[in-house]
Amino acid sequence: MLKDITLGQYFPGDTIVHRLDPRTKLILVVLFITALFSAYSYVSYAVMLAVVFICVALSKVRVKTILKGLKPILFIIIFTAVVNVFFTDGRVLIKFWIITITLEGIVRAVFMIIRITMLITGTFLLTYTTSPIALTDGLERLLNPLKKIKVPVHELSMIMSIALRFIPTLIEETDKIMSAQKARGADFETGKLTDRARALVPLLVPLLVSAFRRAEELGTAMECRCYHGGEGRTRMKQLHMSQKTESPCFSALLFSSE
Repeated sequence: MLKDITLGQYFPGDTIVHRLDPRTKLILVVLFITALFSAYSYVSYAVMLAVVFICVALSKVRVKTILKGLKPILFIIIFTAVVNVFFTDGRVLIKFWIITITLEGIVRAVFMIIRITMLITGTFLLTYTTSPIALTDGLERLLNPLKKIKVPVHELSMIMSIALRFIPTLIEETDKIMSAQKARGADFETGKLTDRARALVPLLVPLLVSAFRRAEELGTAMECRCYHGGEGRTRMKQLHMSQKTESPCFSALLFSSE
């Protein structure tokens, strides 16, 4: 299950979506999420689904990979659907004891499943096709105006970059600790819910110790390299917007370096 978590993982490619400027992708993702939570009709959901399919096709991401990334949140999707089915008023279809299923509840549950799936897919495509460094640079450029009101834009962007960078590392560390604990007789998959939660304690303690150790080592490394924030720092790759034509009928704002 841990290996199915794809958030923060970047896979290099040479597609149109990979070459898009990170600022463009960030703006498009924000617009996509806003439109997604504003959609309530069948037509709007159909349009959003078409947009998702087009983006997946352009990025050349396999559907199998996307479904694999949805596995860790499968419980949340099912729980949300069940809550909407049983706790939505409307025309009653089935009523048994305290269980009431309505037509409106089923429709809302389907819409919520589609909405969550498209939300995760959109954010997954962002991190899948954009390196953490490019994503950080794009976010910092977009938030530059906030520096006038003393917002630590560079520091916030650096925190986000470090967090994205270490998500796969922490997942790998967790997997190693779980394998070591299972070799010593630990059981994380059977028993009551309380027993399974109690079994996670031997996993969380070494994971927290490892995370704090990595954070201390990272801080020491940054101090040794004389890191003192974003003032006066330069970048190896400079972002700039340029319109390049990939085909006679398609053009996009692409990421390029100077």
